[in-house]
Amino acid sequence: MQGRVRSKKKWLTNQFKHGFIFKKLDVRGKVFIEYVPAENGWLPIDAPNYMLINCFWVSGKYKGNGHGKKLYHECVSDANNMNGIVVVVGNKKQPFMSDKKFFQKQNFKLCDTAKPYFELWYKPLKKDAPVPKFKECAKNAECDYKDGLSVYYTNACPFTEYYVNTELKRVAREKGINIKVKKLRTMEQAQNHFVPHTLHSVFYNGKFVTQHILNEKNFNKFIAIEDS
Repeated sequence: MQGRVRSKKKWLTNQFKHGFIFKKLDVRGKVFIEYVPAENGWLPIDAPNYMLINCFWVSGKYKGNGHGKKLYHECVSDANNMNGIVVVVGNKKQPFMSDKKFFQKQNFKLCDTAKPYFELWYKPLKKDAPVPKFKECAKNAECDYKDGLSVYYTNACPFTEYYVNTELKRVAREKGINIKVKKLRTMEQAQNHFVPHTLHSVFYNGKFVTQHILNEKNFNKFIAIEDS
């Protein structure tokens, strides 16, 4: 586990020079927000002079206590002189993605969609702010590797390295499925990815399956759905 945490910390350290901000409340649980100027974000979006919320997590017993709003207003304060704030969510609640219901309550607006269920929501802070959009490369939910599994990930999450290179490779090998793994190592690679979720994305025979980090149980679930 320590190695995984070190990978996340190293990734964060490299992003701070690009304006990346990480703020955590002083509690034991996972109560934090990450945001960055969208031009320096690891997502394929076009949102000039917007602040991109990269990760926003209030877990367990800390929900419903105003912690989310407190963290969100930190972001608003830091984006004060920018065009607005933007976030990628699912059309319904998805694992490892922010819940759009919170942003609806903060008067965010839907501005773009990408297959199969990604949505881009924004809150303009200036009257003449341009409307953000997904890049075309991220619209169709298809990658350029059509034979078996292809998995893309970053170290923005401390768990991806292990599950992709140990757990997922083992399961694929046992099932006789070809697997290609690619770590997105640069901002440029992430900004030109095939879907608007670069932390972890799984494709099967070229089609997007899930952003869920897969163990054996989830592998069977998602690949069975894709095969049906």
